[in-house]
Amino acid sequence: MSSSREIEAILNNPEIHRITSRMNPETMRRQDMVPALCKVFSASMTRLRETDEFVFDVDNEARKRLSEIIDNRVQIVEDAGDASPEISENWRKKRRIGVVFSGGPAPGGHNVIAGIFDAAKKANPDTEIWGFLMGPDGILENRAVALTAERVRRYRNLGGFGMIKTGRTKIDTPKKMSLSRETCKKLGLDALVIVGGDDSNTNAAFLAQELYADGIQVIGVPKTIDGDVQVRDAAGNVLCAVSFGFHSAARAFAQEVSNLCTDCSSDMKYWHICKVMGRSASHLALEVALQTHANITLIGEDVAGYVDEKRIEAAEKSGTVDYTAYGITLRHLSRVVCDAIVRRAAVGKNCGVMVIPEGILEFINEIQVFIIKLNTIIGEYNRTHDTDFHSDFVLLEEKREYLRRLAKTYFESGKTVSVWNTRDDDLFNDIPEFFQEGLLLERDSHGNFQFSLVETDKVIMGLVKDYLDILKENGIYKMGIEREYYRRMLLVAGLDPDTYGPVLFRNYGDAMYLLVKETIMSLKTLKQALIRANLIGEDQAVPPAVEKIYNKSVPQFKTQRHFYGYDGRGSIPTEFDCVYTYNLGWTVFSLIANGATGQMAAIRNLEKMFSQWEPVGVPIAPLMHLEERNGKLSLVLEKSLVDVQSPAFLTTKALREKWLSAIPGDDDYRIPEPVHFTGNVDDDRPLTLLLNDIGKLN
Repeated sequence: MSSSREIEAILNNPEIHRITSRMNPETMRRQDMVPALCKVFSASMTRLRETDEFVFDVDNEARKRLSEIIDNRVQIVEDAGDASPEISENWRKKRRIGVVFSGGPAPGGHNVIAGIFDAAKKANPDTEIWGFLMGPDGILENRAVALTAERVRRYRNLGGFGMIKTGRTKIDTPKKMSLSRETCKKLGLDALVIVGGDDSNTNAAFLAQELYADGIQVIGVPKTIDGDVQVRDAAGNVLCAVSFGFHSAARAFAQEVSNLCTDCSSDMKYWHICKVMGRSASHLALEVALQTHANITLIGEDVAGYVDEKRIEAAEKSGTVDYTAYGITLRHLSRVVCDAIVRRAAVGKNCGVMVIPEGILEFINEIQVFIIKLNTIIGEYNRTHDTDFHSDFVLLEEKREYLRRLAKTYFESGKTVSVWNTRDDDLFNDIPEFFQEGLLLERDSHGNFQFSLVETDKVIMGLVKDYLDILKENGIYKMGIEREYYRRMLLVAGLDPDTYGPVLFRNYGDAMYLLVKETIMSLKTLKQALIRANLIGEDQAVPPAVEKIYNKSVPQFKTQRHFYGYDGRGSIPTEFDCVYTYNLGWTVFSLIANGATGQMAAIRNLEKMFSQWEPVGVPIAPLMHLEERNGKLSLVLEKSLVDVQSPAFLTTKALREKWLSAIPGDDDYRIPEPVHFTGNVDDDRPLTLLLNDIGKLN
């Protein structure tokens, strides 16, 4: 054992302290880097130019409930030039600005604060920036800390929300609104900045309405790694192409998936099934596909648009309409995956990499119907009982019994329409138990189904494995045998390859990879085929070399499952996200200093060169619409899904066959760039944005 003197010497050694420091040299360099600023922020002051260029379809409910901010227009941040003394005085006045992180972490959040801090201090060094601790709970409980230059410096260009932490509480009741107003007034805040996703910016809109009469401004900032906070006007003009954090998380996932591609092409042993975050949209899966060229990538929005043309034709011939022909079933999806696996195996590749978005089940009709119905049942139960559904029915069998009673009640009542009927109950009980448990999981705080807790990959791959077993039994799923390997093995054994080849293989002509005939499904059927060809007698054994070739033709389907989510949320930000968020912070201050409220800070033209980026304020209220949440209609910010007509998706679709690589030779895997900070953001942008911009040019 080491003596106390030896331990003390180690602890006092400065070189050991340097080597084991929590801050590595790259991190320290990052802290000192200042991201590039849009040209407009080099001005001594900025102003806001309102424009009617962008038009929105306004929901009547939003107009009624957000009357003070519903008529906000898009505001473009411009150089104020020779501003009037009044504007100049207002720009430079001392302020108190509160900032809160809401929802899951996303790389780049600290730079939003850094941007606000730097812009505010440049305008007036006495301005105070306050950070609410642990998310919206910090507002409700009046827990805030004054952010100093040193505190901000420690977190510049780094990932996570560690500076002030985050939380998922929603400010969605009169009592919570009242507590929020009380906190803002006690702190003497001039403005409150809410950094979050669709639900958080929904909160921002309602708070802006609530605090309007108090003169407290509320500004939202678009954050989510899912990439589903995007803003377009009614004409499709893009105001916010992607939320911050998306690029960093996608790059982090792509690095891991790329490593698996390298491993896969090395030992040719496993199918790696990679589930990536993306509860309601498949943006991350699409970006990972473009970054890595994984062999198979499922995109939920594409699955939802599937149309079974054969079933439609059959229905037309019979003079009926088959509505079930629209939208893919879970079973059909598994068949699509099986087909790809079988085709790769036929050329000697019984391995590969598949990317699945965690929310893909939401895009499958039969599952979507179950989720909607169960959400309604659970939500209704929770609203009409003193306790909640999951507390009253802890075990799966208890939950199933409640559903059975519900179905029976509707059946006995004679009603023709019901939330849960006997047919639903029968179909539900046909689903594997582990998936039933998944569908009956406790909903999140917003009433949403928690796809991240469901083993989506297990559900799909379970069906895939079952069908592959059937294909194997039918002699369809076979490993391709390299022709030269086959010839060498038989020649070494003193056998004539050309004599045995036509008996063993269905494609012996000139194929590079040989497939054992479908009728040869076992050693017994192999022996029978050789006997019929007079290559061996009834009392003779199958030649060892031939038996070895047969055994190699029998695929051993092995999978490794991976989930990428929280690691991406905690990733170090890419240069794109560092620059993007820093400029968002400066945009926030420009909006505050010019009196805006109920606006979302955004940067237009993110897909273009940095010199063309344009800071803007986007009105949140006109983006709101009614949507079913927790079994009832709520006014929320709409999520943006993958556009299956976008150039980025169409490019991926066009390259699917190439990336599947169901041909002899190497796979088409791509190695993504590492996350680094070079000082040139133009070299570091999401591929989906770049492809969509190229598409617009064409």
